[in-house]
Amino acid sequence: MRATPLPFPLVIAIFLAAMAFDAVAAASKSSPPANVPREDEAAYQTLVEATHAVVQVKVKAIANARTSRTLGAERAGSGVLIAPSGLVLTIGYLILEADKVEVTNHEGRTLPATVVAYDHATGFGLVRPLGPLGPRPVRLGASGKVEPLDRVMIASGGGEGAVTIATVVSKRPFAGYWEYAIDGAIFTSPPRPDHPGAALINKDGELVGIGSLFVMDAMTPGERLPGNMFVPVDLLKPILDEMLQTGRSKAGVRPWIGLNSLEDDGRLKVLRVTEDSPADEAGLRPGDIILSVNGEKVTTLAQLYRVIWSAGNPGVELRFKVLQGGGVRDMKVRSLDRLEFLRKKPTI
Repeated sequence: MRATPLPFPLVIAIFLAAMAFDAVAAASKSSPPANVPREDEAAYQTLVEATHAVVQVKVKAIANARTSRTLGAERAGSGVLIAPSGLVLTIGYLILEADKVEVTNHEGRTLPATVVAYDHATGFGLVRPLGPLGPRPVRLGASGKVEPLDRVMIASGGGEGAVTIATVVSKRPFAGYWEYAIDGAIFTSPPRPDHPGAALINKDGELVGIGSLFVMDAMTPGERLPGNMFVPVDLLKPILDEMLQTGRSKAGVRPWIGLNSLEDDGRLKVLRVTEDSPADEAGLRPGDIILSVNGEKVTTLAQLYRVIWSAGNPGVELRFKVLQGGGVRDMKVRSLDRLEFLRKKPTI
């Protein structure tokens, strides 16, 4: 099938937007370089200000953190200033079981920060530095308007190559192996290795996504094209006030059992079981094949999570049928609230 030629004005518009992005990526300075047309200087300044709102986030987990095994005791990523109060949006796994949090702005100023909220449903985290960071907060854009083939900027906090250009290659529901699923995930390519908490910025200098993962099939599931997955900011808007008030969202209070699973040739295979989790205590083991939950056959991660999350509140008992060691076993798994499972920083 031949591609439909784009109208000439649209080609010019795309070219100007891409040139402005490339100029910012190359310079990230307050004054535009000579190759930016005068009529695009205001757009250039807007993009530069958006990149300045991106900060480094460094986290040291508490000594006995359950998440240190998979996430490490010391973590580094990025966050984005989204409010004049100093509120920084990041990817939540960076701040799980945090003992100390530091943020560093584009000028190298480092401040301690406190954890404000974590939402298990979306994966977003919020921190607030103990003092002003300086740059203007970025505007939240409409991630629902992001389309495949859009040119976007990816900005991380500090270092060489902190700002690069990428292309949106797909938008689709995403189900992760760690009991996580969202709608409208944004996939970009080429990939960035420093993706955790990185800002996805549109041509208007607005934040449309927060970096979460490196993936091998950014365009089409099962087809190789390395890239990154971003959590769309549209998921944040309805829950932001609730997160600020309660430290989480109601949607994140749902059954959790501590399984890491993957889809393997039409079956659900247990990849890892979190130590001391409900799944571990019930006897589920790596290599098990999940056949059904509560009497419903499951073959995809999305199906598995739908059945678990619709079963009731945390604490509900789930009936698993699994293939284990060559035989079929029935197991009862008593779920819980994941935040109750995680350890908390001791208070004085």
